[in-house]
Amino acid sequence: METDKTINHQPSTINRFLKLSGLEPLIVTPESNFINVGERTNVTGSRKFLRLIKEEKYDEALDIARAQVEGGAQIIDVNMDEGMLDGVFAMTKFLNLIAAEPDIARVPVMIDSSKWEIIEAGLKVIQGKGVVNSISLKEGEAIFIHHAKLIKRYGAAVIVMAFDEVGQADTYERRIEICKRSYDILVNKVGFPAEDIIFDPNIFPVATGMEEHRRNALDFFLATKWIRENLPYANISGGVSNVSFSFRGNDKVREAMHSAFLYHAIKHGMTMGIVNPEMLEIYDEIDPVLLEHVEDVLLDRRDDATERLLELAESYKGDFKTNEKVVQEWRNGSIQERLTYSLVKGLDEFIELDVEEARLQVDKPIEVIENHLMNGMNVVGDLFGSGKMFLPQVVKSARVMKKAVAYLLPFIEASKDGKSSSAGKILMATVKGDVHDIGKNIVSVVLACNNFEIIDLGVMVPPEKIIETAVKENVDVIGLSGLITPSLDEMVYLAKELEKLNIKIPIMIGGATTSRAHTAVKIAPEYQSTVVHVNDASRAVTVASNLLQPDTKASYSSALREEYSQLREGYLNRSREKNFLSLEEARKNKFKIDWSTYQPSKPNFIGTKKIQIEVKDLVDYIDWTPFFQSWELYGKYPAILTDEVVGEQATHLFADAQHMIAKIIKENWFEAKGILGIFPANSIDDDDILVQPLANNQQPTTFLTLRQQSQKTVGAPNIALADFIAPKESNIQDYIGCFCVSTGFGVDEKAAEFEKELDDYNSILVKALGDRFAEAFAEYLHEKVRKEIWGYAAEENFSNEELIKENYKGIRPAPGYPACPDHLEKPTIWKLLKVEEEIGVKLTESMAMWPAASVSGYYFANPQSKYFGLGKIQKDQLEDYAKRRKINIEQAEKWLSPNLAD
Repeated sequence: METDKTINHQPSTINRFLKLSGLEPLIVTPESNFINVGERTNVTGSRKFLRLIKEEKYDEALDIARAQVEGGAQIIDVNMDEGMLDGVFAMTKFLNLIAAEPDIARVPVMIDSSKWEIIEAGLKVIQGKGVVNSISLKEGEAIFIHHAKLIKRYGAAVIVMAFDEVGQADTYERRIEICKRSYDILVNKVGFPAEDIIFDPNIFPVATGMEEHRRNALDFFLATKWIRENLPYANISGGVSNVSFSFRGNDKVREAMHSAFLYHAIKHGMTMGIVNPEMLEIYDEIDPVLLEHVEDVLLDRRDDATERLLELAESYKGDFKTNEKVVQEWRNGSIQERLTYSLVKGLDEFIELDVEEARLQVDKPIEVIENHLMNGMNVVGDLFGSGKMFLPQVVKSARVMKKAVAYLLPFIEASKDGKSSSAGKILMATVKGDVHDIGKNIVSVVLACNNFEIIDLGVMVPPEKIIETAVKENVDVIGLSGLITPSLDEMVYLAKELEKLNIKIPIMIGGATTSRAHTAVKIAPEYQSTVVHVNDASRAVTVASNLLQPDTKASYSSALREEYSQLREGYLNRSREKNFLSLEEARKNKFKIDWSTYQPSKPNFIGTKKIQIEVKDLVDYIDWTPFFQSWELYGKYPAILTDEVVGEQATHLFADAQHMIAKIIKENWFEAKGILGIFPANSIDDDDILVQPLANNQQPTTFLTLRQQSQKTVGAPNIALADFIAPKESNIQDYIGCFCVSTGFGVDEKAAEFEKELDDYNSILVKALGDRFAEAFAEYLHEKVRKEIWGYAAEENFSNEELIKENYKGIRPAPGYPACPDHLEKPTIWKLLKVEEEIGVKLTESMAMWPAASVSGYYFANPQSKYFGLGKIQKDQLEDYAKRRKINIEQAEKWLSPNLAD
């Protein structure tokens, strides 16, 4: 019998943060920036999305979700509330489709509905830990408690509306009254985790002309502050566009209102919200006159605020744009103002002149660094940390700083002042076997901008050198970077070695292949000192500061250990709960192709072929979206160039890239080299592909593939790449291709030249462009293979945008990536094509390609071939793989460790 006794929960107060997940975790901490909820997958807010759902064009609807994630949405709001829709069916189908799209499913989902049956339908199929939007006391406590208990059972977080039996809260007093009552019921009666409660205290329109609406925004701000101070661990959300409904049709005013509202709401404690990034102005760039009028309304500062804003708004209608005078008035400022301006704007034209003037005003030249320059860099750090500057600007600031310091060094040495005091000494290294360092270099620049001394050991650094240098230089933090999966094991090994030597230096982990989950599960247990994952450059300074500041390091390290312990336990429990098939069962459920109706296209060319191409011919094949992502500017090209938040910086960066590309082509900075092979092939023994090189001196070789083992929904297969090649017993002669291309020859040399000139910006830029050209080369060559060399799609005619979307037949999966995480396949490709002998691309001991700007992989021509993620594999497949590979279990575990089920 259920009793209604109050439950007195006293959980640990350490790290009680809102934790959500899709395929990747999203943890809302005090250091988190505002969490943006994408609003375009909502039938009530997007006419296009509604039309696609009504017409059951779900593939196009998925593109809208994908665009939101690419545009920076950290949660996507899915709403199917429309009178002519079967909301339960639409919600279920769409969420199931999202689950099969890793690039969408990586972010959490907000199930948004006013109908409980649609919410519950979503909860039954949602992947990861999502958010329910919403429940309230509108229908009384009994239903509120019933819904909350079910949401808790399904494991979701919840948005609670400030709404009760009387109606919506429309005053400060009503907002806090309803939220307090809701919180007490959820925490004390339901046992709902307080950190999983998100309040929406109602954002209502302002400037409506009605007296009772004057305080709508101000009351929201004050209620938000009260909730954050009085209802522990709860978060705040809301639909920001509501505030500007009075100005529909006047985008300039609405953008300013949204930006100013968010600025004040975030200051008062708002943590997330539904907001269209395209309808935001940068707060600091709002016309000051417009901002004053907007804030008069939002903060209820004047009795005539509404009338004044309505009057001013008339001048912003249509295509009205404010004109900005570009003047050199900054040169009339004080020496500190001029140095700060140069650093913030990344201008080095006057830096030596101004530094010399500052030097003549101080007693010791070191004081120019410790005072003038660091004051300027503190401004840069504050602007970057608050989202008002972006990574390319920060790297340009660092370039100016380095030139200023270089000018001062001879004076410092002459006066024997010694070195400037720093915020701490950090060793940075890309681990043994890995050659990628763009991300590491960016983090180093950002840390250096914040007065950290950086010791950069470069790439492919053995653990012995890392440990020796860390001890010799008495560093405060060790930063490890890695891009390929074997690098994860190198990090685990290094942690073990540090522990053996009783070294207690905190470790920061970063790089594309790393994750909080891997850090918590695999690295942290091996090291008693602090280990922390840093997912991007903007977090590095906060993490490093927390690790080193006397008043925070003990509590921060303790909190991290607790957080990672909980994450590890949760991860292991989830892994145990998942259902997996045996390898035998998975093979029985393989991807089935009717080979009796399939006739492989015989290639126009069989054998190996070197590829000669000019770098200029690859420009049109560049996919620019990942280029901007490498600079932490998120959005899809070309739309990113006009994005309201990052568009200006993206445009400047793109212009710099175009300028450098012109030099790359004119001065032959890069050399493009490629080789491919196409061979007769058939699948054998379920998961292997037998390849016949046909050359007189080459024996048949075998590509090994791995098979998915997770329990699938009814009808879904467990795929291996071998499924796309006709089996030997079919007596059908099939074919497979493989390739390696590189545009990396010349990249490191040019980057080193820039570094010698203290130009980190162009050093990073040239490496980023080297990577883009290599991917463009792979795209170019794949098209050439499909249309000419193999010729199985001779009539194909796609634009570059369509190529990027992979609309073509066939796939080119790569060893080390989701469908084929086995890096040991690369030596087979290298041997088959004689890659190193023919084009000079080498493999490191961890199977990274050198030069770094290189791409390799396979060609599959079957029109039913598709990309997939292998997922976790079981012990029986590990043992089978070791036997097929002719290596021991320990070696197999090393290469497949990220994909092993726990």
